[in-house]
Amino acid sequence: MTPLILLPGLLCDAGLWAHQTRHLSDIAAPRVADLSQDESVEAMAARVLAEAPPSFALGALSMGGYVAFAILRAAPHRVSRLALLDSSAWPDTHEQATRRKILMQLAQRGQFKGVTPRLLPLLVHPDRIAEQPLADEVMAMAERVGLDAFLRQQRAIMTRPDSRPELGRISVPTMVICGRQDALTPLERSQEIAAGIKGARLAVIEECGHLSTMERPQAVTALLRLWLTG
Repeated sequence: MTPLILLPGLLCDAGLWAHQTRHLSDIAAPRVADLSQDESVEAMAARVLAEAPPSFALGALSMGGYVAFAILRAAPHRVSRLALLDSSAWPDTHEQATRRKILMQLAQRGQFKGVTPRLLPLLVHPDRIAEQPLADEVMAMAERVGLDAFLRQQRAIMTRPDSRPELGRISVPTMVICGRQDALTPLERSQEIAAGIKGARLAVIEECGHLSTMERPQAVTALLRLWLTG
């Protein structure tokens, strides 16, 4: 059975991948990595690699994609196939880094509230905001991850390198998935990744925002099943 390591995004944990870990367990051995302990994508990647089997399939969403690129830089021979969801190969722009620093300052002054209803429109499709179970789980994940990990993750995201020059060196079977209405990492970023990796397949999920694994879990799981079975 294929070992499958899944990498969550900022302020996300195993809840991000709940449907996939449950419904892919007949063809893979999924495990969600902990990306809450380190302050750089390289350190996150090193922790994942230290706990991983010699070879594994790698799925990653958003910040997890930045860590996936770091894993591929450090140990490309260990990744058997790659799935990148709602992510980007770009480094932070100056404007993005500035916004992160402001959020970090607010959080350090005692104003950390994780994901609030005000931030949900950046994470899910506008039509899903009123769905209370989805909103509650997104906010609960953020609370579980907590303030200290939020600060570490933001530092890691701000200091990540530009991964665009490395896309052409990725040679494993790759699927790129993106919600059509992703407001945080727009579809163009996924299109760029898919175009840069030889043989990569791009799948666009309609009526879906940034957290595709939770918003359209059946669609994502079906796509990952195709990816895992070749």
